[in-house]
Amino acid sequence: MKIDKKFLPIAKAIREFEEECKKYGSKPLKVCVERNDGYRHAFQLDILKDEKFDEKNYQLVERLIKASLWIYGGYKVYIGGCSYIGGRIKEEYRKGGRRGFDVDTMERVYEKPFEVAVTDISQVPDTHEFTQKRTFGLKGCRIGFDAGGSDRKVSAVIDGEVVYSEEVLWLPKVTSDPSYHYQEILKAFKTAASHMPRVDAIGVSSAGIYVNNQVKDASLFMSVPDDLFQKHVKNIYIDAAKQLGDVPLVVANDGDVTALTGALSFGKNKLLGIAMGTSEAAGYVDENGCIKGWLNELAFVPVDLNPEAAVDPWSGDVGVGVNYFSQDAVIKLASMCGIDLSAHDTPAMKLKAVQKMLEEGNPAAEDIFEDIGEYLAHTLSFYSVFYDIENVLILGRVSSGKGGEIMISKCNAVLKECYPELSEKITVYLPDEKSRRVGQSIAAASLPILD
Repeated sequence: MKIDKKFLPIAKAIREFEEECKKYGSKPLKVCVERNDGYRHAFQLDILKDEKFDEKNYQLVERLIKASLWIYGGYKVYIGGCSYIGGRIKEEYRKGGRRGFDVDTMERVYEKPFEVAVTDISQVPDTHEFTQKRTFGLKGCRIGFDAGGSDRKVSAVIDGEVVYSEEVLWLPKVTSDPSYHYQEILKAFKTAASHMPRVDAIGVSSAGIYVNNQVKDASLFMSVPDDLFQKHVKNIYIDAAKQLGDVPLVVANDGDVTALTGALSFGKNKLLGIAMGTSEAAGYVDENGCIKGWLNELAFVPVDLNPEAAVDPWSGDVGVGVNYFSQDAVIKLASMCGIDLSAHDTPAMKLKAVQKMLEEGNPAAEDIFEDIGEYLAHTLSFYSVFYDIENVLILGRVSSGKGGEIMISKCNAVLKECYPELSEKITVYLPDEKSRRVGQSIAAASLPILD
């Protein structure tokens, strides 16, 4: 690392932990996270056997449980094989506990009380997964809308051909009045509609968690009070779409649409799509071209074991993805290497300022994108614990221009050096500039299925 020299990648820690288990003796631990409709994802690993290693075991296992919750989703955690770890997880993953943010979010998403069940290893359930086969289309006159944290993009698409696209800066995360969000969304819909003879369907790619087109949780509306959220935000896309008539609507997490963008662009499966913008969004398409129904909220998945790593102000956790694969990463690294961005008001403007410095040949700006590339290589190794990956598609504002090319080049070099087995298996894609900037909104247009 050229700038963030204290970065401690979890992938390397796992390798070292496995060697210590061989050296000092081990015992099995089994964990399962359960989400809606009885769907579960379980994993088993060896942990250090001696009780003197309880704290060391806990530090790693807790990060794996945290990652599992935010990748697969879940309101119940089963732990078998170590009462110490089970007790600590139970203490920290509760309302008001150290991981209270995670608990509150999972309860809001799944509308069930969060629970930690400490039991015998034989009583921990096995994986029972849901796979959804999705078929997408581009027939007819469609609106594709991508709601990012810094800009909103909309495309008008007729039989697969883009007839109009635009990007407009907005400030959804810092605005508490939901009428602002509604009017901006509606304005985008109407602008796209004005470029087509009719509207047959609307597809939305939006940061956050969505069920049946309803907003369950989203950073876009983080400043909206809870009472106004329930009244005006929960059905905000449904309400805006109604203004264009009885039109089929599909709202999807922007990470899933990132994965879809890759599937449509390259015809590839086993694909992890990562959008680096205001936050880190992700989606995954399996070997059959199916979306799994997971949360894929990688912004909250641990990346760095450095206890002094940057704090995510929303979740309160340290070392999680949002500070490594978003505009926040660029701003953080700029500060660490002495680049003053105080003259720029918004995070989006600060990102653009660093990208301009890069184009002008600033070596510190180049170091920033090299560090992000190194972050990515180590973290892809960690993600491969949870996903079967052969293709990685990188989108979002952070990947725009020269910075994206530097980032991917560095990522590939580190993969080859540190994880040669992954380097041979994984291909990291960086689409052309237009796809990087508006591809999400175009892919979103294909979400609704028309008869």
